[in-house]
Amino acid sequence: MGLTSNEVTRADDVPADVGIPPTVGRRGAALVTSAEPAPFREAVAAMSTVSVRPEIELGPIRPPQRLAPYSYALGAEVKHPDVEIVPECSEGDAFGRLILLYDPDGSEAWDGNIRLVAYIQADLDSHEAIDPLLPEVAWSWLVDGLASHTEQMTALGGTVTATTSVRYGDISGPARAHQLELRASWTATTPDVGSHVEAFCDVLEHAAGLPPAGVTDLSSRSRA
Repeated sequence: MGLTSNEVTRADDVPADVGIPPTVGRRGAALVTSAEPAPFREAVAAMSTVSVRPEIELGPIRPPQRLAPYSYALGAEVKHPDVEIVPECSEGDAFGRLILLYDPDGSEAWDGNIRLVAYIQADLDSHEAIDPLLPEVAWSWLVDGLASHTEQMTALGGTVTATTSVRYGDISGPARAHQLELRASWTATTPDVGSHVEAFCDVLEHAAGLPPAGVTDLSSRSRA
């Protein structure tokens, strides 16, 4: 069931298929044409020219439909070395999606006409999964990331969820897996949204436990 543009204002408004790992650059990604509004084209161009660190694969994916008159989406995945051995724990994988919604008529719920909707999922280790401060820390990644990259935003809201899955019987994968999910949306006050993509990738870096760019992590990973 689709959501109207006025309803896409909270973290739990992100469509269910946003939680599916994206195939970056897959067929079906939206093509932007000159027939579409200039602010939307400017926003898409800004999203498409962002440079990210090599560990992150970023590219266009098919956006959700019926959320707004115009939409565009990027998928992001943290790349890890290919291994054939199934790990005993699941920590290390992270992916996300950043969806651009544009309504030329504006939206009272958005307080503007450009809305960005973010979803990030990352694996946790068992110690992180039971940390009572995890939601606050994860939310601070987004708040701090946006603050460090842009002042051109408003109406930020979202949720942070930590889950545990236990596998039984004949099913591959770690016996116990822990995940962090961050869902958020906010309004961009200008079409220059490249800095918003950079902030989104900052959060993905934290969630994946990547060391600062240019630094080799020789110790156990930390999300602090």
